[in-house]
Amino acid sequence: MTTPSQDFERLQSKVSTAVREHWKAFLFEGILLALLGFAAIIVPPLASLAITIFLGWLFLVGGVAGLIATFWARGMPGFWWSLLSATLAILVGILLLAQPAQGMLTLTILVGAYFLAEGAVTIMYALEHRRELSQRWGWLLTAGVMDIIIAGVIVVGLPGSASWAIGLLVGLNMIFGGATLIGMALALRKAR
Repeated sequence: MTTPSQDFERLQSKVSTAVREHWKAFLFEGILLALLGFAAIIVPPLASLAITIFLGWLFLVGGVAGLIATFWARGMPGFWWSLLSATLAILVGILLLAQPAQGMLTLTILVGAYFLAEGAVTIMYALEHRRELSQRWGWLLTAGVMDIIIAGVIVVGLPGSASWAIGLLVGLNMIFGGATLIGMALALRKAR
């Protein structure tokens, strides 16, 4: 009979082996993500529009699924709140699909507000932990200031920044995510 820790170690070993055996899949995904990220950066208005339309479809399909689930389980508590939530999701989906340019503007405003809030919180976090983090708190402070600068560029550039901000930011995120997967895949290949 094995102990739970032995079972966990055996499972961890199997997962680790499976991950190492599939390093090519991670490499492919990383390259694909990086290429899509570069495409989003090269043509950010197209990427912003595509993201807005994609979100519209997500809201619409999610709302319809929520509506079906709500009526399927109509005897459950919170029926009216669930119905309201599903209806709102459908409405947002329809609005994003019917008027994607306005949707891009709204999403850009939300992204700008997010970066502003995130920057302020990161700065406060850095200042709060400057004793414990010694030399590293400066990096947090810099990250917070950069978030506020990004928010400023986005907000000051409105409505023009709506055409490029989301595509550019998502593109950068995809490039960094792809680079991470590529690095992981190459490290896994060497570990074999």
